[in-house]
Amino acid sequence: ASGGIHVWHMPALTEIFGDDSVLQFGGGTLGHPWGNAPGAVANRVALEACVQARNEGRDLAREGNEIIREACKWSPELAAACEVWKEIKFEFQAMDTL
Repeated sequence: ASGGIHVWHMPALTEIFGDDSVLQFGGGTLGHPWGNAPGAVANRVALEACVQARNEGRDLAREGNEIIREACKWSPELAAACEVWKEIKFEFQAMDTL
């Protein structure tokens, strides 16, 4: 996955792609207000929180934003990233209508 992704996308990305995936965060890392390393930390923490929640049986589609907010409590890097990008929603229609 690549192209405009950031920490708020992580629950959906984890649900869609699972563990066998490559996530390319360009601006989602480099755009962190504290720099590249904190941006990478924020992405890693968000991913780990989503994987753990999924493994515990939580519903990522329904609880994703809550999972990210909970992880912000112990990661200031993630909290800062969440403030930069705020919440997002995947709202799209299928391209293949056959």
